[in-house]
Amino acid sequence: MAATLCENCSGQYHSSYVHQPLEISCMLLLIILGKVFLDFFMLQVKQKNVKVSFMGYFCVSLALLDFTLLMSISFIFYFEDFALWGMRFTKYHICLFTQIISLTYSIVHYPVYLVAGLDYYMTVAQTSQFPRRGHRILYVLLVVVIWISGFFCILTAPPVYGELEMQNRFSPYQCPLYASLQSYSVSCAVVLLVGTALLACWREVLSMLLSVRVISFSSQPVLMFSYMSNNSGTSFKWQLLTRLLVCFLGTWAPFVLLQVIILFLGAQIPAYMEMNVPWLYFINSFLIAVAYWCRCQDVELTEETWATDPFVSWKFCFMPFNNENTEPADKLGTVVVIC
Repeated sequence: MAATLCENCSGQYHSSYVHQPLEISCMLLLIILGKVFLDFFMLQVKQKNVKVSFMGYFCVSLALLDFTLLMSISFIFYFEDFALWGMRFTKYHICLFTQIISLTYSIVHYPVYLVAGLDYYMTVAQTSQFPRRGHRILYVLLVVVIWISGFFCILTAPPVYGELEMQNRFSPYQCPLYASLQSYSVSCAVVLLVGTALLACWREVLSMLLSVRVISFSSQPVLMFSYMSNNSGTSFKWQLLTRLLVCFLGTWAPFVLLQVIILFLGAQIPAYMEMNVPWLYFINSFLIAVAYWCRCQDVELTEETWATDPFVSWKFCFMPFNNENTEPADKLGTVVVIC
């Protein structure tokens, strides 16, 4: 099936042409099952004492939506041919539902990252650990609006839904799935920005990594960075960029490398797999780092300030600094506790 465009939507998608015979719908079921386990595993292992954010709510909603898809196709796979509420469901609906989910996932990347970025930009300097009830309600409403808008865009576009129906009925042994152009462009942008920042301050990053020592503090392993900038005129934001890179890559370096490999090979991953909780938390950390760098002068050095990321501890980036004093870091080392 040719690539289909949703003219009324904010993004585009293109066919990855992964033709899956419906006889191997069991494989699709297992793939989604693995994704659901991965989603809930990431939600379980993340730090619990973090600020409530839009991205946190959206990750939970994505895990629940994946679980709903899993239950739906499992039910269809088991009963094969049945009627429910006056509608007949057969195995081809497994492909149809997965295609609808893929198309919806493929067009929500931009709005999700835009809202999350604005959320962090406006709240990253606040020290209140638990936002007001109004903030929580706003996050829930934004999540609901994004999902409803995405499904409405796909299901009300006649060229999209009609072609899916015709394709699945007249080609029952093929199930073309879709890769997201939005996800591809975001991945390119993140890799490009991280690579550019790394090239710009690679000497500082290398010197910092070479200065690291593993010591024991309160019976816990910690990393001691005794690095000092050789350039006394280095600005606060330049030093902060180096430390943000070390913190970000220290957690997500394998994920960045995976993105580079995928982009280099030109691999097309179906959209229902591209949008997952680990990927969202990866983008979440990137957005937080950007927000910290943009608003570094407004960040207050309190314990509540660092409770923004479920996986990365950004405290290391600011503790040697004083926002009112842009002189280089003190000669004392910086300690990062590995939890």
